[in-house]
Amino acid sequence: MSGPYPIRGSVVLPEAELLWRFSRSSGPGGQHINTSDSAAEVRFDLASTKALPPVWRERALERLAARLVDGVISVRASEHRSQWRNREAATVRLAALLAEATAPPPKPRRPTRVPRGVNERRLRAKKARSDTKRSRSNRDW
Repeated sequence: MSGPYPIRGSVVLPEAELLWRFSRSSGPGGQHINTSDSAAEVRFDLASTKALPPVWRERALERLAARLVDGVISVRASEHRSQWRNREAATVRLAALLAEATAPPPKPRRPTRVPRGVNERRLRAKKARSDTKRSRSNRDW
């Protein structure tokens, strides 16, 4: 592999905890495709890892619950012809997924009021438009 994959800050994806599985990629490729296992699937046991702080791990388990199977998340990459490049793509994708899942929640929005001047200008403009349209009608009946 080409090196540590940072999740956020100084926390990196531990290569010792990654489980790999390789299979044949689908799609065109001629005779070569029948003999090479170029698709890469990486599995990471999120429920029992010690690489993530406990708060991050709980947050990731909650946010990725739909993608987890027994606490394990898996990412598959098969867009490249090379197994090496597919391994790189899967690892980068997994690190990005974990970075997004462990991000802190956004600050709650503080509700604000519409300023009185803005509301008055809007109502004045509506009144002017209404007067313009009313003046177009012919009231000679």
